[in-house]
Amino acid sequence: MIRRIRRASGIRKVGHAGTLDPNATGVLPVAIGEATRLVDELMDARKRYLAEVVFGVATDSYDIDGQVTEEHDASTLTIEAVRDALAPYDGVIMQRPPAFSAVKRAGVAAYTAARKGEPLDLEERPVTIYGVEVDSWDASAPSRPRIVLDVRCGRGFYVRSLAHDLGQTLGVGAHLAELRRTQVGPFTADESTPLETAVALLAAGETDRLVHAPDVVLAGWPAVLIGEREVARIRQGMDITALPRVDYVRGEQGPRARCYGPDGALIALLEPGLAVGTWHPFRVFPAETQSQPTPQGR
Repeated sequence: MIRRIRRASGIRKVGHAGTLDPNATGVLPVAIGEATRLVDELMDARKRYLAEVVFGVATDSYDIDGQVTEEHDASTLTIEAVRDALAPYDGVIMQRPPAFSAVKRAGVAAYTAARKGEPLDLEERPVTIYGVEVDSWDASAPSRPRIVLDVRCGRGFYVRSLAHDLGQTLGVGAHLAELRRTQVGPFTADESTPLETAVALLAAGETDRLVHAPDVVLAGWPAVLIGEREVARIRQGMDITALPRVDYVRGEQGPRARCYGPDGALIALLEPGLAVGTWHPFRVFPAETQSQPTPQGR
C-alpha cells in the first residue's frame, strides 16, 4: 500500500494508521507528507470491525490460516450462551495477544518466534472495548455454528484473541474466519476509496475526491485559536496562556487540544503546561501542513 501510494503521489513521506492481517479487509487510512505526524493520534482512535467467528475449531493463530489445535461438536451451543459469554467484554479488560502477532519481546516479533516453532508466552495487557454486539447467527451447520460480531474497540485490541477466548469460555473452541475493519476514527469503509482508484487519482493529480485536511483526525479535540504573537512563541517551543471554554470537556485523548493561527492553519498540538492556565506544544507543524492532505484508502 505504502509503496504504491508513494509512487503514484510522488511524495516520499507516506504512512498508514494500523496494519491488517493478510486475510482481513476494510479501511486503512493513509497519510501523506506532514500529515504522517498525525498517525499516532489516528492510531489511538476508536476502531470498528465486523468479525465472523466459527465455533468448534480452534487454531494456533486464532484465525482460519492457522493449524488446528482442537475440534469439538458445537451443535449444542446457543446464541443465548454466546451473548452471556460476551457480557464481560465491556470497558477496560485484560487480553493476551495471539502468539502469531506483531507484539515484540526483546525486539523480536511474536509471529517470527511462532513460525520457528518457538511461540512466545505473551503477557496479558489492558485493552479497551467499547461494545460488542451480535450482527448475525448461523447454525445451518450445527456442529460448526457461526456468528458475526460488531466490535468497537481501542488501540491494541486483537479481535482474533476475542474469537479464541470466546471459544475457550464456551468450551467448544473457536477461531476467526473473516475480519473486516469498518471504521478507524472518522474514516469508514463505506466512504473509502479502493486502492486501484486511489492510485489512478493520485497519478492524475485529481485529489479532491480522495484527500482530507490533516486535522480531520482531530475533530474530537477542543481547539485553541491564537494570534501572531502566540504563534511565534509556539514555533519556539514556548508555552502560551489560554483559558479553556467554560463548557470544555476532556476528550478521549486526555486534556490535549489542537491549536490554530489567525489564518486558520494548524499550528500545533497542545498539552497542559506546568503553570495553571498554560498550554505547551508537544508537536509543532510547519506552515505548509495545510497543503498536505490525508488520503483515505482501503
